[in-house]
Amino acid sequence: MASSISEKITVGAPPVVEGKPDSTSNETVNKINSTTDDEKNSKLNAEIHSDSNGLYDTDNEDAIIITGADAALHLLPMRDDHETALTFRSLFLASILSCFQAVMTQIYQFKPTQVTIGGTFIVLIAYFLGNAWARFLPRGDHFEAKWRAQGGQGKPPKWIRAVSFFNHGPWNLKEHAVCAITATSASQSSITITVFTAQDLFYDLPLSATTIVLSVISIGLFGYGLCGIMRPIAVWQVESVYWSTLPTVKTLQGLHWQDVKSSKPLRFFWYAFGGMFFYEFLPAYIWPWLNSVSIPCLAAMHATGAKAATLTNVFGGSLNNEGLGLFTISLDWQYITSFQTSLPLKLQAHAALGFFTCFLAMVGIYYSNTWDAKSQPFMSTQLRAEDGSKYPIAKVFTGGVLNKETLATYGIPTLTGSFAFAMFMANAAIGALVAHCFLFWGKDVVAAFKMAKTGVYDDRHHTHMAKHYKDTPWYWYVAVLVISFVLGLVVVIRENITLPAWAYVVALILGSVVAPLSTVLYARFGNGIATNNLSKLMAGLILPERPIGNMYFAAWSHNVINCAVTLSNDLKMGEYLKIPPRVMFLTQIYGTILGGFVNYAVMISIVTGNRALLTDGNGNSAWSGATIQSFNTNATSWALASYLYRTGRKFEMVPLGLLIGAGIVAAHRLFNYFVPKIRKFDTAEINFPQFLQYAGYIPYNQSQTCVLFSQILAGFYVQYYLRNYKPRIFKDYSYLVTAAFDGASLFALFILSFAVFGAGGPSVPFPTWWGNNADGYPDLCPMPEE
Repeated sequence: MASSISEKITVGAPPVVEGKPDSTSNETVNKINSTTDDEKNSKLNAEIHSDSNGLYDTDNEDAIIITGADAALHLLPMRDDHETALTFRSLFLASILSCFQAVMTQIYQFKPTQVTIGGTFIVLIAYFLGNAWARFLPRGDHFEAKWRAQGGQGKPPKWIRAVSFFNHGPWNLKEHAVCAITATSASQSSITITVFTAQDLFYDLPLSATTIVLSVISIGLFGYGLCGIMRPIAVWQVESVYWSTLPTVKTLQGLHWQDVKSSKPLRFFWYAFGGMFFYEFLPAYIWPWLNSVSIPCLAAMHATGAKAATLTNVFGGSLNNEGLGLFTISLDWQYITSFQTSLPLKLQAHAALGFFTCFLAMVGIYYSNTWDAKSQPFMSTQLRAEDGSKYPIAKVFTGGVLNKETLATYGIPTLTGSFAFAMFMANAAIGALVAHCFLFWGKDVVAAFKMAKTGVYDDRHHTHMAKHYKDTPWYWYVAVLVISFVLGLVVVIRENITLPAWAYVVALILGSVVAPLSTVLYARFGNGIATNNLSKLMAGLILPERPIGNMYFAAWSHNVINCAVTLSNDLKMGEYLKIPPRVMFLTQIYGTILGGFVNYAVMISIVTGNRALLTDGNGNSAWSGATIQSFNTNATSWALASYLYRTGRKFEMVPLGLLIGAGIVAAHRLFNYFVPKIRKFDTAEINFPQFLQYAGYIPYNQSQTCVLFSQILAGFYVQYYLRNYKPRIFKDYSYLVTAAFDGASLFALFILSFAVFGAGGPSVPFPTWWGNNADGYPDLCPMPEE
């Protein structure tokens, strides 16, 4: 791919394990602490290069980054200024931002317009708040400098030390990172809170503060405990890059280590931020057609009858979940994001092939009338009655328990062919995940734990951390596991949540088994496998006719996995930013617990004041229960899993996906054994878990299909063209610029949500014109006749 470019170096060989620890010590930092930030980076890199005996070519600007070892060596600097990370200032602002992110994330669970508050948006808020604090409040270092200039000796007076406690000096990178990471930990609770919201709104079962708070803390902390036990394979390995964290890491480093006047990349960061902020108002509000540009729809926008229906199904209607939006491009960055562009090329390729397969499968299933697909609406994700109408779930379940007499009246529901296929592929991906981790990466896992015992690591960043900072003992994480288990057991035994204690234990075992596998895949590829399908399937089979029990089972299995992956992701980010492990431990636990209380308070307030609106299917411009209703529908559907399985309805093939997915990977491993390479391509690089997930992704996960083509194009442009042919631009600009796009688009959406989208008052629609086709599809696809 890049071998033809002779002037560049393609890096992708297995990492060399250092024979000695990284020798970038405090003495090295002290020698250069009076220089500028750019000089610091240059000198630190030079000393690291020298001390590593040439093993790490940190000064090569043209190196092409392919593997995790390449990223650790050429993209992520070893600089560590040894600042204090945990201060009153950082903890106070972390608390404020944690509450802000938790509150906003929870509020948007009940809004007609969904907005994700996080990532670069939180980093930028923390940047401005921290710098304002450091600049406008009295600073201890200034008073101490004046005191010493006047002849002061020894320890400063108590009043200076008191000022330093509140504001010791410049707002540094580590304090900034602590704010962002703590806020991320706090926001994890919003997913779990959905369980209690659905119970409160739709079922006549008591719900106490004890149930909510203890459950949220239990789920979050259990995931964190697993995260700590998994560190040798999930954090300390050089291939555990967590590619999606790189925009945040590079943004933090750029904001603190570069100066706008002397740093061209940082100037481009702010140019990109400003440009995207003003542009985002066009696709988000004024010109929605930019969300979904479909050339086939424009060419046949006046079609009628069957032709119009086919065009809309295949090429358009994608913003209304009416069709696939094939070859439709979205020009709205909020749907692309730096997450997609930061993912490695190997994942971009699997996603592209998977999406293309899914497109073909959806069209083929429907138009070949497989499983009587044409008797149901195209691409519908709802349970359906035999006549194609929406299945009356609320009438079939009374008070959260199946009413068999009502079930006999309305009959067994059915699934659309596309949704059945999607669930089958989701299970196949999970089966493939388990098989792939054992058959392809089993030796790596064993080697990682052996490295942890010997204290020799293949990641130079962790070698540095192990030398300069005290590690968090493993028994701290075991204690967290025990405490979280007891908290959850108290809830299960004392509260009426229809989840038996034995099922609670099974849920935790399931989460504990799958979490390491899912985390390893996420760390290496930048994206994991959705395991909620497995949790709900198992709960539906072992807890039939109990939708609430299904929700709680999934919370203590899938949500535990989600927390473990997310918190492991943050632990790796802490290593790249050189934040002491014990500081990470305390701040992540603090954020998790704080988020539990904040999310509970917000949820109770909103539900109490808007119960009728949230249970109404339509809601109003300010509040909507659509997200919660969808979650409840999913849970009640799986409560009927045993009926669906026994009576067919296309559901009988769904559980088989687990075995088929595992079998595909076993065949792949056998093929790799006999054919390890095809020319220069290593056949072990094929990852069937990712391919299978994307091959069934659209009906189950992505209703706005117009964004998929744009994501693939953006991903290939950054990860193929820039990475291979413009390596300096890729290294210095790509992560900063895409992160700026993220922050700007979220900032614009945040303003629009409160100004015109109904988050803070009545909605104000933009006037209808051809670029804002409010009476039809935004992509101008023809409206099929009713």
